[in-house]
This record gives sequence, C-alpha cells and structure tokens, in this order.
Amino acid sequence: MTDYSEEQRNELEALESIYPDSFTVLSEKPTTFTITVTSEAGENDETVQTTLKFTYREKYPDETPLYEIVSQENLEDNDVTGIIKLLEQQAEENLGMVMIFTLVSAVQEKLNEIVDQIKTRREEEKKQKELEAEEEEKQRFHGTPVTIENFLNWKAKFDAELLEIKRKKMKEEEQAGKNKLSGKQLFEMDHNLDTSDIQFLEE
Repeated sequence: MTDYSEEQRNELEALESIYPDSFTVLSEKPTTFTITVTSEAGENDETVQTTLKFTYREKYPDETPLYEIVSQENLEDNDVTGIIKLLEQQAEENLGMVMIFTLVSAVQEKLNEIVDQIKTRREEEKKQKELEAEEEEKQRFHGTPVTIENFLNWKAKFDAELLEIKRKKMKEEEQAGKNKLSGKQLFEMDHNLDTSDIQFLEE
C-alpha cells in the first residue's frame, strides 16, 4: 500500500532544498505551500514572475495536487490562462509520480518564452502605432472629397458669411455717418432688389 504522506514529506524536503528562496509552507493540514517562479531576464532586464500555490490532496501523487496562481508580475490575462492550462496538462501526464518540480519547471520554461515574446509584442505594437500615425497623416492631407453637393453647401455658407460681414461693415459706416448707402451697396446687401423693379412693373 502506498504511503502517501511519506511521499509527500520527501517531496517537500526536496522542494525546500531546490527552491530555498522562493518556497514557503502555508499550512500542514492539508499541506499547502507556494513557490515563486521568475523568468530569466529579458532584453531590457525585464522579468515576468508568478507565485504558484499548491495543496496536496489526500492521495497525491495518485491524485493531482490543487494549484492556483496567487500573484503575478508583468503577465497578461491570456498568459495566466496559458499557465493554468499548462499546469493542467502536466498534472494529468505525471499522475502517479511526485510532480511539483516538473510542474514548476514547465512554468519556468513558459515564463522564459513569455519574456522573449514581450520583445516581439513591443516591436509589433510599435509597427502598429507607426501605421496608424501614417494613416492619420494621409487622412489629414486627403481631406474631404469635393462633390457638387458639398461644394454648393459650402458656397451657400460662404456667401451668407460674406453678406453678414458686408452688412456689419455698412452698419458701422452708417453709424459713423461716413456716407449714405449707394444703389450698388443696397443691391449687394439685399438680393431681392435685383428683381424688385420687375415685380413692380408686373403689378
């Protein structure tokens, strides 16, 4: 008959000597402990890190241990999901053998991969931003294509603004008492005068 507690005790001792700085026992019944795993330094000395919490089930290693990520640094959500899937897969593959070292080693490898990917991700993000900036620049120079419709809209606004400016100017001149309006100025100010004689004749 397998002495589960003996196997578990032996594994704990081994883990303590392998990970002296990152191994912490949280409780003895059930046996629960954490191991902090840090990647190798990346291109700019950056690292990613995760703390894994393991709990032995009664019949471990014939049952998989319980595991969870209790903290992490510089990891994205999809990285965390990837690590959980990796632990799941490794636990199933190693059922029947003490496996914590194997699980931690797999996570260590994964973290090293993630650090390498950070460099690639950054380069891709930089390229993406440059493309977006280029696109914005094109849009600015490209402007709005001119159609008859939007040209007429613009011209109507422009004429109205011009007329308003002329009216204001004439009012100011009138108030200043510089001169009375000439016939030409009256016509420019009010386009209805263009046809008023015709209307008068028709009547």
